[in-house]
Formats: sequence, structure tokens, C-alpha cells
Amino acid sequence: MDGDPTVPAARERPRWLTPGVAGIGAASFFSDAGHEMVTSLLPGFVTAILGGGPAALAAIDGVADALTGLSKLAGGPLASDPRRRGRLAGGGYLGTAFATAAIGLTGAIWQVAVLRALAWVSRGLRSPARDLVLVDLTRRERLGHAIGLERAGDNLGAILGPLLASALVGALGVRQTILLSLVPGVLAAAAITIAVREARGFVASTTGRPALRLHLRALRRAGLARLLAPVGCFELGNLAATLLILRATDMLIADGRAPADAASMAILLYAGHNASAAVAAFLAGALTDRRDDPTLTFGLGAAAYVAAYGLFGLGGGTVAAAGGFVLAGLGIGMAETAESALVALRMPASLRGNAFGVLGLTQSAGDIGATVVAGVLWWAFSPQVAFGYATAWMLASLLAIRLVPAASGAQE
Repeated sequence: MDGDPTVPAARERPRWLTPGVAGIGAASFFSDAGHEMVTSLLPGFVTAILGGGPAALAAIDGVADALTGLSKLAGGPLASDPRRRGRLAGGGYLGTAFATAAIGLTGAIWQVAVLRALAWVSRGLRSPARDLVLVDLTRRERLGHAIGLERAGDNLGAILGPLLASALVGALGVRQTILLSLVPGVLAAAAITIAVREARGFVASTTGRPALRLHLRALRRAGLARLLAPVGCFELGNLAATLLILRATDMLIADGRAPADAASMAILLYAGHNASAAVAAFLAGALTDRRDDPTLTFGLGAAAYVAAYGLFGLGGGTVAAAGGFVLAGLGIGMAETAESALVALRMPASLRGNAFGVLGLTQSAGDIGATVVAGVLWWAFSPQVAFGYATAWMLASLLAIRLVPAASGAQE
């Protein structure tokens, strides 16, 4: 870590799976479970209870997703100060929890939009801080394991959240279930506090306070643009889960299932997608550490998406839909782990926070672009054209990752 050479150095880090690293995994698990509870209920809440339509729902999530990317970019410089890092991470988890749960109290669509935006801004601001705390806690040779555990927790939370919502909404109602999402959100904030307290012992003291600057020129000199070229291509082909669910539903209906049964089955298959993503994330972290290089892991993730989109594009029955979801889960689990590891392992410590912020903006912008363009192509032509477009970007990411130079040594 950077700092004044006259101040005491940080303690040597012990084994990788410490209470702090486990706390970060738990924070991602609980937080994702909480906001996925609300996400799964939001379409019905906006349309059936508040009287909105699909356009209102799309606008709410579109604005929130755009703000997430911008807030991640801002969160990078803020998190570069170790003394600010812990407060930013803890406050971000609490902000997401309270803003998300408060949606249950709203009586107008604009109120939902404001709270959703606040929740996603908090989510974006905390992300670079959480990632830097994880780097603070972990030795370089086990950083992939730690990142994989955090990503696995996130994907497992995405399974639990909708299941909790489904179980609670029948007994308590939609509003009450949304309010109860506060419980896992607060548990996430408590879990990240454990990590922040442990990380303080591994960060050397610093003098002064880092300037709040993006340092884009320094990031370019450090090679961030080369690292993000394959990431950008991947994200431009990374279609939203809603499009995968829609395509799977159509495939199941074509296989002879009733529309209601097909929709229910597609949601179950999406849960399987998240389960495979959780397993893949942890395995991807281990592979990254074994090779001390995330590029192979990233390439395997993109290749899995090419195969998944081939199944979704060609169509078929239940087996093809299930295979597409499993392969897409493997792809996102491996690629997301590799993307974070690329920044953590290849960027200098002094620029790592800013690099995580730019990575977050790249991911958000790419995801929005991918879904919008693919949706237009689907509407104007066919799902085959939409998935063909996404496949082309995944193939481009496979080519771009081969151009990323090999690591020249540890970045300290």
C-alpha cells in the first residue's frame, strides 16, 4: 500500500478466509437478497398497485442503472482514502437497505423512482470501497479466492431474494414484504463492518488526505484502457436477465407448455442460472490464483456466453433453455470475477480505487447499451438477430483479451 515510508507498516495478512473476507461475502449475500426481494416484486407493485405501465417501470430502472455507473465512478476517488473507505462501504450498504425498503411506503410512481435511484446510487458509491477493503484484507496470491467468494455471495443472494419474496408476499402482502427487505439489508451493513474493522490492521498509516481526482491520465499510462477493452466488449454483449427469461419463456411455450407454466419454469431456470454463477465465481477465483492471471478465466466466461447465446438464438425446448441459462450463469460468474481481478492485480495501489470506479462505469454503460440495442433488434427483426448481435460482442471480447499484455509483476 502507498504511504509515508516512516510510518509503521501494515501487519502481515494471515490465511485468506478470515472473518473480514467472510464478512464481505456475507454482505454481498444479504444485500443482494434484500434488494432482489424488492426487484422481483417491483413490476407488480408499479403496475397493479400504483397504476403505472411498462414504460414507467423501464424508466425507473433505466435511470437507476445509469446513476449506478456514475456513482461507481465517483466512488473510486472517494474510496482511495483508507480513512474514508470503511464509512463509505458501511454507509452505502445502509443507504441501499433503507431506500429500498422505503419503497413499501410509497403512494406514487415518482416516489418509487426517487427511492430506487437513491438505493442504486448508494450501491454504486459503496462498490469501489468494498472492493478495496477486500484487497486490503487479502494476500495477492489468494485475491482471486476472495473475489470469487464475494461474487458467489452476490449470486446466492439473488437466488434467496425472490424465493423469500414469493414465500412472504402471500402471507403478508406486497408492501409488508418490501418493508421486510430492510432486515437482510441491515445484516449486510453489519457484515461489512466486521470486514472494515479487520482491514484497518492491514493498511499502513498515511499522512494527508488524497485529492479527489479521477487521475484518468495516470490510469491510461498504467494500462487501464487495454484492460478495459475486453471488458467493454463483454459488457456490450451482456444481456439483461429479463431478456433471457423472456426468450426462455417463448422457447418453453413453443415446447407445448401453457404460458403461465412456461413463465414459472423460466423463473426457476433463472434461479439455476444464479446457482451456476455462484459456483463458477468461486472456481474462477481459484483458477485465477493458480495462474496468477485472470485472462484465461475471462476468456472461459466469454466462451460460455457464446455457447449460451447459441442455444437461446437457435431456440428449442426445455433442455435448450436450461442449458442456455446454466452456460450464461457459468459465463457471468467467471467473467465478473476476472474483471475485478484484472483491476486488483494489474493496477498500482495508488490508482486502484479510481480504476475500480472506471470499471464500474464501463460495466453499467455496457449493460445498458447491450439490453437497449438487443431489445430494439428483437422488436424490429427477431430474437435470433438480437442474440447474434450479443454473440458478436462476446467473440470480440475473446479477441480483445488476447491483446492484454501479460502481467509484469505484482502491483504494489
